[in-house]
Amino acid sequence: MTRPTLAITLGDPRGIGPEIVRAALATRAVASAADFRVLGPPGTGVDVTDAIGAWDEGVGEHAEASRSTAASRSAAADAERGARAGRLAGLAIERAVQLAQRGEVQGIVTAPIDKAALHAGGYDFPGHTEMLESLTGAPTVMMLASDKLRVVLATTHIALRDVPRALNPDRLTRTIRLTREGLQQSLGIAQPRIALAAFNPHAGDRGRFGDEDDTLLRPIAEREGVAGPFPADTAFVRAMRGEFDCVIAPYHDVGMTAIKVASFGKGVNITLGLPFPRTSPDHGTALDIAGKGMADASSFVEAIRVCLSIVLRRAP
Repeated sequence: MTRPTLAITLGDPRGIGPEIVRAALATRAVASAADFRVLGPPGTGVDVTDAIGAWDEGVGEHAEASRSTAASRSAAADAERGARAGRLAGLAIERAVQLAQRGEVQGIVTAPIDKAALHAGGYDFPGHTEMLESLTGAPTVMMLASDKLRVVLATTHIALRDVPRALNPDRLTRTIRLTREGLQQSLGIAQPRIALAAFNPHAGDRGRFGDEDDTLLRPIAEREGVAGPFPADTAFVRAMRGEFDCVIAPYHDVGMTAIKVASFGKGVNITLGLPFPRTSPDHGTALDIAGKGMADASSFVEAIRVCLSIVLRRAP
């Protein structure tokens, strides 16, 4: 294919997104690998190609000066600033999806957003994954991947009390099938070895700690040709030792904890199921260190690298 083009969204302009985007695009290996459409508001210290609104709140290089006046801001002003940041972040995501659907870019790499700010800005989504699913109409699953471990979440940004109701046969079956297709098409694994992490401690211990693993997870695993369910405290270890290509976790924190302990700062969030590749770093906005020169761009660089590899693999 011709030289690929990726859309890069700056994320929440109050956070470290602009810093890590600027640092990543200045990396020689990144700059030489593709062309980029940078989407976000001017005024963040990053040269944008597609301007989304404007930002004059002193983020990025000017964040320290902004913080010096933070004590004088009212709570209402801070809330308004957060809502504006969330609105700009959401608009950039919408524009990136439009570009990908029109074929003007071949993939999207997103910098971190603040979920509360996104909601305050008028977007009723708990995160990128759900928003991308809504914008494209494509069923998706969230994968976190590194050179040590791959984890897919069967349920994502919901309260733990809601997981038993959400973890139904249709969702589990869809998650397994999208995971298998994603590993084959996006990562080039011809015969993926997939394991299910158990829902209950010790996989329920024959019903002593709950029967979901025996009545729900195990029959679906057998029908779909995946291994498990295995107790979560061993499933991820077995995968890191090479027994499985991916582990499907029943809920957010059990999967996210495993991947972040294994590879924090080096993992990549990959949205499987979209009609185009989308990746992001494995961390959040880090509002507390924005503008201090402490942000590490390595996960964002890896997200760009992974997105490009998927683009090239899926190219006709």
